[in-house]
Amino acid sequence: MTEKEKMLASELYDANDEILVNDRNVCKDLCFEYNNTKPSDTEKQKDIMRKILGSIKGDFTITAPFWCDYGYNIEIGKNFYTNHNCVILDCAKVKFGDNVFIAPDCGFYTAGHPIDSETRNKGLEYAKPITVGDNVWFGGGVRVMPGVTIGSNVVIGSGSIVTKDIPDNVVAAGNPCRVLRPITENDK
Repeated sequence: MTEKEKMLASELYDANDEILVNDRNVCKDLCFEYNNTKPSDTEKQKDIMRKILGSIKGDFTITAPFWCDYGYNIEIGKNFYTNHNCVILDCAKVKFGDNVFIAPDCGFYTAGHPIDSETRNKGLEYAKPITVGDNVWFGGGVRVMPGVTIGSNVVIGSGSIVTKDIPDNVVAAGNPCRVLRPITENDK
């Protein structure tokens, strides 16, 4: 099994593998080009982003700067929006549903490192996928950790650190993020 296959299978893998380093460099060069394209040149930006992302379902807006590791592991649904300074460490799949809105300075991190220092110091890491449903809004500065699933019709409050799954139809916030209340008719 190659290191890339191990990475995609959520097994321990060597992040310094030549193929993975090359994949990251290709992606980071494209991110650099994207981030240095004039904001008014939206067509060029969209063309570059189409080279970066693995799957794009519909229209999207990604406000520079934007960074990711591989790009090909990111799937975005229709009407996707992210504000400045979004970072997606996509060593595993990161899937966003339709109508996802992301405020500035948010991060989605699939990568994790072994607790054992001897193993960690060998450059080994693992990755677990992140899944986000439809109609989700992330407030500024949210961080989503490896292996988390966030349901549909959810609001994640600013500054939250999401370490566990969040169900559908709720407002959640905090460090660690927890469900505060359901979304109800009164919210209309």
